[in-house]
Amino acid sequence: MCLAIPAAVTKILPDEMAVVSIDGVGKEISVALIEDLAVGDYVIIHVGYALTKIDPEEARRTLDLLRELSVE
Repeated sequence: MCLAIPAAVTKILPDEMAVVSIDGVGKEISVALIEDLAVGDYVIIHVGYALTKIDPEEARRTLDLLRELSVE
């Protein structure tokens, strides 16, 4: 099973790369598949690649559900 999760873009880098934040943790990813990306956008990431943009409200709902699932 594969898991792709929402992340907020915090910095655009050269060479089709960006930094995203996942619950406050920064990760450098490829954004080669995304056009017109801006800081503050949310993307779905999988194995270091942004696959698509996602609506911010949908991203927040998904992240909230993931947090609920991780509660022990």
